[in-house]
Amino acid sequence: MKLIVGLGNPGKEYENTRHNIGFMVVDSIAKKMNVQLNEKKFNGIFYKDADFILAKPLTYMNNSGDFVQAIMQFFQINPNDILVIQDDLDIDLGKATIRQKGSAGGHNGIKSIIEKIGTNEFKRLKIGIGRGSDNVINYVLSKFTFADTEILSKIIEASSEAAISFLFNDINFVINKFNGKF
Repeated sequence: MKLIVGLGNPGKEYENTRHNIGFMVVDSIAKKMNVQLNEKKFNGIFYKDADFILAKPLTYMNNSGDFVQAIMQFFQINPNDILVIQDDLDIDLGKATIRQKGSAGGHNGIKSIIEKIGTNEFKRLKIGIGRGSDNVINYVLSKFTFADTEILSKIIEASSEAAISFLFNDINFVINKFNGKF
């Protein structure tokens, strides 16, 4: 069983903010696969198929690990079968990268997941939001600008394709196919 988790914050006030790009990609995946995240459990929403789960925690970013730990334990998912979709300040807007493991890198959602599941060995799809200002909190919670819209739609499209590929392929195949191409 594979698990794709898009990170973000619930609520209208956070829609289309930089920190919610993980939610945006999960929504794109659901649309492409013609599924709905209609299961509510573990303080999150998800769609469960026989072979995979597509999910969004509703815990707020800093407590994402609570949801990931609960769904992982309930469905007995191995950390190696998890792909977390996150924003990344250190990657330019319009770029993304796939990593097999790593530190939290200052991302509180990833930090929470590492703490709760007890390992940093889960896959990440890191989507660049750039570093726009010295006030990181205000920047990540700011909405994308109109000028960002075209760049944003392209990276969401490419990222959702990479995540879907992860469902049906080995991570090395996905990395070779997508890294350096978006």
